Amino acid sequence: MKSLKFKLVEIFLFLSLYYACIAAEEKIQKAKRTYIVHVDKSNMPETFTDHALWYDASLKSVSDSASVLYRYENVVHGYSTMLTTEEAEALGEQPGILSVLPEVIYELHTTRTPEFLGLGKSTTLFPTSDSMGEVIVGVLDTGVWPELKSFDDSGLGPVPSRWKGECQVGKNFSASSCNRKLIGAKFFSKGYEVAFGPIDETMESRSPRDDDGHGTHTATTAAGSVVPSANLLGYASGTARGMASHARVAVYKVCWLGGCFGSDIVAAMDAAVADGVDVLSMSIGGGLSEYYSDTVAIGAFTAAANGIFVSCSAGNGGPIPSSLSNVAPWITTVGAGTLDRDFPASITLGNSELHSGVTLYNGKQLSDSMVPLVYGGNVSNSSGGALCMAGSLIPEKVARKIVVCDRGGSARVQKGVVVKDAGGIGMILTNTDTFGEELVADAHLLPSAAVGQKTGDAIKKYISSTRNPTAKIGPGTTKLGVQPSPVVAAFSSRGPNPVTPAILKPDIIAPGVNILAGWTAAVGPTGLQSDPRHVNFNIISGTSMSCPHVSGLAAIVKAAHPEWSPAAIKSALMTTAYTAYKTGQKIEDVATGGPATPFDYGAGHADPVAALDPGLVYDATIDDYLGFLCALNYTPNQIKSTTHRDFTCQTSKMYTLGDFNYPSFSVPLETASGRRGGADSSSIIKYTRTLTNVGAPATYKVSLHSQTQAVKMSVEPETLSFKAQYEKKSYTVTFKTSSMPSGTTSFARLEWSDGKHIVGSPIAFSWT
Repeated sequence: MKSLKFKLVEIFLFLSLYYACIAAEEKIQKAKRTYIVHVDKSNMPETFTDHALWYDASLKSVSDSASVLYRYENVVHGYSTMLTTEEAEALGEQPGILSVLPEVIYELHTTRTPEFLGLGKSTTLFPTSDSMGEVIVGVLDTGVWPELKSFDDSGLGPVPSRWKGECQVGKNFSASSCNRKLIGAKFFSKGYEVAFGPIDETMESRSPRDDDGHGTHTATTAAGSVVPSANLLGYASGTARGMASHARVAVYKVCWLGGCFGSDIVAAMDAAVADGVDVLSMSIGGGLSEYYSDTVAIGAFTAAANGIFVSCSAGNGGPIPSSLSNVAPWITTVGAGTLDRDFPASITLGNSELHSGVTLYNGKQLSDSMVPLVYGGNVSNSSGGALCMAGSLIPEKVARKIVVCDRGGSARVQKGVVVKDAGGIGMILTNTDTFGEELVADAHLLPSAAVGQKTGDAIKKYISSTRNPTAKIGPGTTKLGVQPSPVVAAFSSRGPNPVTPAILKPDIIAPGVNILAGWTAAVGPTGLQSDPRHVNFNIISGTSMSCPHVSGLAAIVKAAHPEWSPAAIKSALMTTAYTAYKTGQKIEDVATGGPATPFDYGAGHADPVAALDPGLVYDATIDDYLGFLCALNYTPNQIKSTTHRDFTCQTSKMYTLGDFNYPSFSVPLETASGRRGGADSSSIIKYTRTLTNVGAPATYKVSLHSQTQAVKMSVEPETLSFKAQYEKKSYTVTFKTSSMPSGTTSFARLEWSDGKHIVGSPIAFSWT
């Protein structure tokens, strides 16, 4: 009887759980979310005479309450709306609907760089101020703080006559906020507001105004005007200027406190194409997917087809392999490197050991006497003590002491606030395995210094070796000429390309660590509500910072060569990038301390002076991109969802990813079965490329450099002679490969040179 009773209880619990799951599933089905609806505009049912009427009717057929948030006319054909899962599925089955994609919420990939990049040099290659003023850089981000001197329009001529944008009025933002420098500003919030409700204007501005700082920083990095005597709290003093300081800026605010919503991003890209921008800079990233379901990739394709150069941040997921985002081949994917500038601060331990860290703190310093030193993990009752998480530190054990906190788990500046709130008077922020020796400076609210993993381990060892450990933190300074530089930032996302391994990504790296640029007056340099300081410039890090560097450099190349396609500009930046220091040593990866590889830096570090005169370029047309999609075995519907073009791959034609005309090479290889990974087996692979001469008539000879004996390479022909500008010549690279164990990677380099130009391409081999 007892067993029957327990049996009944089990049945009851099972049925309760079962019906609870059904109820939860029904709730999910009935819950509404935003979808982006892609339509085949050319196949509008004959019963409609207007696309807007078609959109409304298609919505009403599946939902009584749904309405259109945005109508898209340029980068996407279609609209966005709120639907349940069932409604979205029903809409997707209607004729003329290509796809109904759930909205993705994207996140931000959060002075001296012109000199570091060589832009301070005098050269006849640079475009004139007038031609530079014809280039318009569009920035999708958190908005803009228009009052900054970085948006001063002195010396600029009239706004380009082809400009069709506007200065959208909103809270704390009037038509007069724009000028001949900041020629346009718009905001897009419908997707954000249907998810979070109406914007709380006590917290953020429902206008193009930047309440975060990120957008102002990226816009001024790309194309800020020249500002003498710029600095952050006395650090990095000098003249600040954007990469393309005479270019125009158009800002599209798509990111809010709750994130950057896909429907808003597509609407902004749609507007930017219609407005007439030449460059689109997007320091944002989200999930990975096939190109036909990636709204940013879809929008970027149409932008590129309209002659717009699109650059995106690679992401801050490094040094984990395959952590990239924004990997479509028509997007320039930008990783991050360091500058030759640092902000050192000394740390002296009670045993007289002297260590060096970095800081941007400029408030009242600690006394010159030694102060008690504790490790956060030892003064906490929670597992978050080592990371100095909110509420994790015991005030009685922290008061009047310097606290050592591990990096990770929360914002670096937030850890300092936690220490300060617990009564601590200083902080040493130590790197763990994930961050290695990478040093990122912050404008902390208490005396602080960030140190690498080795120094952090030494400090922790000292703490555990003595009963009364002590330390003192010295004031920070600005140091120039730091070597080696650049090095690849540990946080910079890495290849291989997780979507299409046969396309090498990232494409290039640029400065992204401790970058000085304009800032909002709405928040202090830490971005924390508890930070009362107001600054005109801030120093922050991320691939968010490297992306606008390349956007600005692309604007310079565009001004010098207005007839070049986005692919040609990208090629110029990639094939002239450098991969070694002047000493001949390879660029280092700060995460490993060893040489970096093309999976870390792509083609190398940007060299804008060389990019103005690349000699040859790998150009790409719409047909090349369509062929690329055919090589991916995309269906006609998937191709149309990506490109808005009716195109069917020819069954008689062989489409291969290896023949896509990209400036770099990636060769994915399969490991043969058998002992030692089938080392005795081999295969032959051929890649064909086409070069376009953009210089004077010349003869180029090829050279190959390889790290591996497992791949034998040859090029046919070995010489290319160009008799006229824009003449095209093709060549084929043959790879005779031996099998290697799965997970093996190796690299090579191919260069064409006429004695004046070097047109370089990295080659990556990976066995799986």
